Amino acid sequence: MLLAGIASALWFGILTSISPCPLATNIVAISFIGKRLSQTGHVLLTGLAYTVGRMITYVVIGIIIVAGLLSIPGVANFLQTYMNMILGPVLIIVGMLLVELLQSGINGPTPGEEIKNRAERMGFIGAGFLGIVFALTFCPISAALFFGSLIPLAVQHESRFLLPAVYGIGTALPVVIFAIMIAAGAKSIGAAFNSLTKIEFWARRVTGTIFILAGIYFTLAHIFEVI
Repeated sequence: MLLAGIASALWFGILTSISPCPLATNIVAISFIGKRLSQTGHVLLTGLAYTVGRMITYVVIGIIIVAGLLSIPGVANFLQTYMNMILGPVLIIVGMLLVELLQSGINGPTPGEEIKNRAERMGFIGAGFLGIVFALTFCPISAALFFGSLIPLAVQHESRFLLPAVYGIGTALPVVIFAIMIAAGAKSIGAAFNSLTKIEFWARRVTGTIFILAGIYFTLAHIFEVI
């Protein structure tokens, strides 16, 4: 079960990273990481620092939320009793957001050049700083995946550290891949981005459909008890 949770957390992170708003921040991150194309080691280390920054952010948020929920006896007992009942409607809502049946009407913040320029002056630490800042710029889809999918999963597995960390790695994975491509001198990064956009379109809809179906099942089984 834990392996399934780890795989789900990784997929949620990857799906977050290739969604339109987070993808825009990752493009900024890649342009930052690729500043010194001639220095392969620098490119790879900068990509790693960015990944660590994102991972630390999600781990800290995950620890605060999950540990807080599990440390309060009343809340812990409530979640153990009603988690499956809560999960059904939450999965349906998150799924509807992913397939765009629901529109939040909220646009996520777009990182400015000022942040990137400040990070550039800080070297590797700046790459980690960039990862932290971009991890905190929740868009509707990334917020739905993190708070609506990962946190319930982490609570279910009582995972304060592991699942949020895996999610953080997933969110930075495309950046790491593109950093390796840059370091290797790949010339088809633009084409790869276009392919990634197409993959995101279908991956988000397939995942959203699965969420809706799973949510309907949990709702029928644990709320209406007809299955």
